[in-house]
Amino acid sequence: MPPALKALLAQLGGWFVAWLLARFGLLSAGIWPLVFAQAVAAVVVAAGLRSARWWLPIHLVFTPLAVATLALGIPSWAWLAAFVALALVYWSSFRTQVPLFLTNRKTADAVAELLPTGAAVLDIGCGVGSLLVALAQKRADLRLTGIENAPAPCALAWLRTRKLANVTVARGDFFARSWAEFDVVYAFLSPVPMAEVWEKARREMKPGSVLVSNSFAIPGVEPQRVVEVDDRRRTRLLVFAL
Repeated sequence: MPPALKALLAQLGGWFVAWLLARFGLLSAGIWPLVFAQAVAAVVVAAGLRSARWWLPIHLVFTPLAVATLALGIPSWAWLAAFVALALVYWSSFRTQVPLFLTNRKTADAVAELLPTGAAVLDIGCGVGSLLVALAQKRADLRLTGIENAPAPCALAWLRTRKLANVTVARGDFFARSWAEFDVVYAFLSPVPMAEVWEKARREMKPGSVLVSNSFAIPGVEPQRVVEVDDRRRTRLLVFAL
């Protein structure tokens, strides 16, 4: 079941349980007993649906925060503006389960040391272009391409790289584009799509090419090499040879 559908069912299930409790007089009068009953019930339903653990605290605070903010008198257009802004940044993250991760400079330097001279590099889910900018500044010999589906990060990546001659940024689904022309594919995604990423790399990339995953393993596949980066988050670069 898609995570977004699980979340919807958990919230609806929470309200149904809260309504039942109120209907049979098992809750005290007032809005807050109803709200807290819904929140706890939503967590229980989400756990029963085997939602990822990080969804549970979201369900616990979602309705209480929504009700609390009503007292702030925030105009309705502000909620629409916030929704549009978040949609432009995160776009289809609810479906892909790939959040916006930013590659820091130390990690970019470590990636640069892995790349052969003149390599064609594809950054799938390039975000705001952090890796592309760092690599372009450090390695003028590289041919760099970034692809990003979310409109706002893609636009920012394009603005940051528009004057860099060896960088191209495009908006779209990286699974829909062929990877055959690239020597190296870099991925900083999430655990969810890594099996599919590996299958696409095996299917399309030429022998001798490399897939580099920032932090996230490929199920059942041992990396050829692991690079430990000396940054605050203790980044690990997993290098897979094709």
